[in-house]
Amino acid sequence: MCTVITYATKDHYFGRNLDLELSYNESVTITPRNYVFTYRHVKEQKANYALIGMATVVNQYPLYYDATNEKGLSMAGLNFPKNADYKPVQEGKVNIASFELVPWLLTQCETVEDVKAKMKDVNITNTAFSEQLPPSPLHWMVSDRNHSIVIEAVHEGIHIYDDPVGVMTNNPPFDKQLFNLNNYRYLSNRTLPETFAPGLELDEYSRGMGGMGLPGDLSSASRFVKVAWTKLNSVSGASESESISQFFHILGSVDQQRGCCEVAPDQYEITIYSSCVNVDKGIYYYTTYENSQITAVDMYHENLDGDTIITYPLIKGQQIHFCN
Repeated sequence: MCTVITYATKDHYFGRNLDLELSYNESVTITPRNYVFTYRHVKEQKANYALIGMATVVNQYPLYYDATNEKGLSMAGLNFPKNADYKPVQEGKVNIASFELVPWLLTQCETVEDVKAKMKDVNITNTAFSEQLPPSPLHWMVSDRNHSIVIEAVHEGIHIYDDPVGVMTNNPPFDKQLFNLNNYRYLSNRTLPETFAPGLELDEYSRGMGGMGLPGDLSSASRFVKVAWTKLNSVSGASESESISQFFHILGSVDQQRGCCEVAPDQYEITIYSSCVNVDKGIYYYTTYENSQITAVDMYHENLDGDTIITYPLIKGQQIHFCN
């Protein structure tokens, strides 16, 4: 399972935790403007807008988990099992395979409103990338500097939700996740006056009691509440260092430790990587499960007018700074 958030200080940030039990050799991947995307059911086209994000590259095709384009539009796909429902190719529709949706939108759109307009005629198809890589059940969060939306392809069709909290996890569908926040309206970042019963004096015996009842388990519904509350109450300085540090602390509130979520005998879901991209500067920051040092890749240090994908393998080993 996974978590994605947006955050703003002086600049704007977008990023996610990828929580899985295994890695698919993902790397930080830059797609320059003249790279030609070949699509299964619509004509091929140049990227137009350069992208930076995390992808598994297969036969020089980037299968993006999350990405940001040079206009600051960002998108991430998260696991949506038992709810995602892709359709066969439909005549009269713009048929986009699920694995193509991130590049198809990000190479053409500048804003969330552009995405909404593009999606009006789209059918997300059940086309597989290959026999070895069948469609993954996903839903997507798309964000620009001002707004976020969630795209869900379910049995009834494609739903697009405005996302006022700038957060998405996995199941249940987004409208139910958002409604569930009503059950936590009593939470506060400060300890509130005692209201248990008239005449009963109860002690404020600890700091942080305003957050009592905040979920702490690893389920996607609980992570949605916890990361939304953490993000919306977070305070950060405006410098780049303070901003990205706070961003990773917010994601850290819902990261997964090996051993706490068993998905098969001796297989455990972990936070394989956490990412934070400064969408204004095009810098992609990340940490991995074994490497808590922040690593950065700047898309503008590359030739964005090229036609060849650029990849940076993840630095996974722990980087320790010795002081003596």
